[in-house]
Amino acid sequence: MLLAIDTSAGTAVALVADDGRVIAERSTADTRRHAEVIGPFLAEVLAAEGSTPLAGVVTGIGPGPYTGLRVGIAAARAVAFARGIPLHAVPSHDAVAFALVEGGVAAGRFSVVTDARRREVAVTVYSAALPLPREIEPAHLVPRVDWVPVEGVAAYEVTEIPAAPLAHVALARIAAGAAPLPPRPLYLRQPDVTLSTPKRVS
Repeated sequence: MLLAIDTSAGTAVALVADDGRVIAERSTADTRRHAEVIGPFLAEVLAAEGSTPLAGVVTGIGPGPYTGLRVGIAAARAVAFARGIPLHAVPSHDAVAFALVEGGVAAGRFSVVTDARRREVAVTVYSAALPLPREIEPAHLVPRVDWVPVEGVAAYEVTEIPAAPLAHVALARIAAGAAPLPPRPLYLRQPDVTLSTPKRVS
């Protein structure tokens, strides 16, 4: 089984069997309570683990806000380290794209769009395919007032990233022998705080 965690938008946690069945999941669209709910969500989902031990942990790496992403990735790292099991990283938009294609919603070229705050949206463009959608344009920021769907490219704006499809993407990548991605947050914006230049003391 895989434990999947995403905090790039709201907070979502899921326990998924090797055959893709969702054993348990919890989520909230609240974008301000990641640290408050991640612990209880993990406890409730892991209570359904039963006798089959976890084989790995999957973390969504964004794009998303700095604080939110850190909570989910840190939680995933902690569980993987404590259990001595692999940590798999999956771009959060990939989970949405997979769910759209697998559910027969998206076909051809399409984009996944999430709110990036500061009057911007994060956009990733895919080509529908299975076992995994193919990324055509990597995640990038667009001012919301300037963003319009490209002709011939369906756009799907979502407010939540479901955790179960994260695990489904990880399972597909493992089955395909894909190289693992580093569990580094996918930030599309430069940090607000920068290191100051040390002043020379005379």
